[in-house]
Amino acid sequence: MIISAVNTPLSGTLYTYPENWRAFKAQIAAQYSGARLKIASASPAFTFGQTNRSPAFLSNFPLGKVPAYQGDDGFCLFESNAIAHYLSNDALRGSTPQASAQVLQWVSFADSEIIPPASAWVFPTLGIMQFNKQATEQAKEEVKRVLAILNQHLNTRTFLVGERVSLADITVVCSLLWLYKQVLEPAFRQPYPNVSRWFLTCVNQPQFKAILGEVKLCEKMAQFDAKKFAEMQPKKEAPAKKEKSGKEGGKQQQQPQQQEKKEKKKEEKKAAPAEEEMDECEAVLASEPKAKDPFAHLPKSSFVMDEFKRKYSNEDTLAVALPYFWDHFDREGFSIWYAEYRFPEELTMSFMSCNLITGMFQRLDKLRKNAFASVILFGTNNDSCISGIWVFRGQELAFTLSEDWQIDYESYTWRKLDVDSEECKTMVKEYFAWEGEFKHVGKPFNQGKIFK
Repeated sequence: MIISAVNTPLSGTLYTYPENWRAFKAQIAAQYSGARLKIASASPAFTFGQTNRSPAFLSNFPLGKVPAYQGDDGFCLFESNAIAHYLSNDALRGSTPQASAQVLQWVSFADSEIIPPASAWVFPTLGIMQFNKQATEQAKEEVKRVLAILNQHLNTRTFLVGERVSLADITVVCSLLWLYKQVLEPAFRQPYPNVSRWFLTCVNQPQFKAILGEVKLCEKMAQFDAKKFAEMQPKKEAPAKKEKSGKEGGKQQQQPQQQEKKEKKKEEKKAAPAEEEMDECEAVLASEPKAKDPFAHLPKSSFVMDEFKRKYSNEDTLAVALPYFWDHFDREGFSIWYAEYRFPEELTMSFMSCNLITGMFQRLDKLRKNAFASVILFGTNNDSCISGIWVFRGQELAFTLSEDWQIDYESYTWRKLDVDSEECKTMVKEYFAWEGEFKHVGKPFNQGKIFK
């Protein structure tokens, strides 16, 4: 009897906060390897500062830091480099012992040589670290040294190790990301053309773009913003006002009581646990300004999207979820759209096409509360297409309400459906249930993804 081995793609959940460059390493590696990676970066799946301090989370990840990975098989990993390595394939890790060692060399180089000066220079410009002129100038010199080393190495090479993208490129690109976005203005990066050429080559690979989107290089070096830094510091409580007393004798009588209060306060202060200092993750998260709700201008709707999503997730689609959807759908407050990917000729392997969909969903994470979608890949390898049904709050395409949501939507054609038409009802039924004739497609169902 002959037993054939089947390489099943890894599948699991990555816990992180939004836009975590350390998590990007694992996400990009998964794009190349085909690992199925669910991202838990928003409530209810994950709330940074709460979920990662819960006993259940700490039992798997004792440091309580993110990114953290949990496989569907229960296997757990912390530390971003370990997670990225695990989710990679042999080509990314290095196909020979020599190549593997070189990949590890550059991963270590990123941690020891790039991250420290990059943090010292960039963090003050984000308002999450106090500015120190001497430290910043020293960091700039160290960054120049790092870029010079990379520039020399890349003088005759397209990538850091071998002729293809490896985990070395992924790690070093992610480590340089904030430098290129925040402080490496054209004049500063001009002496290092090989590094910039390599960096742009990498970030424009489909697997990188699926996670990073369009990377805009810095045009003007960001500076320390004292006002922003002050706003981010925890506010100190004002000292209690002393009560005035007109009588000397009254003051003397109050002295023992005041002494007792002082001693009591000292005891309470000693008993109180020390306030935790923000680690790098929390500091970056805290640095993000609170964005205005893009849907704040719309009137309140009677359609409770979360309730429909619960029905869809937990009960039969055709028997329960769809009837609930049409019984409660608010035609004035919501709209339904058909989307079709504009470049089907560029779709090759099915798993890569699915990663394209997943990447878009990840970048729209903050839209989930006000949208629902079922996007389907039809066909087979090298002969496929992507289309889907989207439900948005309001009557216009939601992507125009926020720049953060505009990375992918222009790759699709969008058509608003008449919610009372038979076409709309048929499409909603077929796309939500992942079954039907799909006459407008002409290719068999392959697999679907739900945005909820």
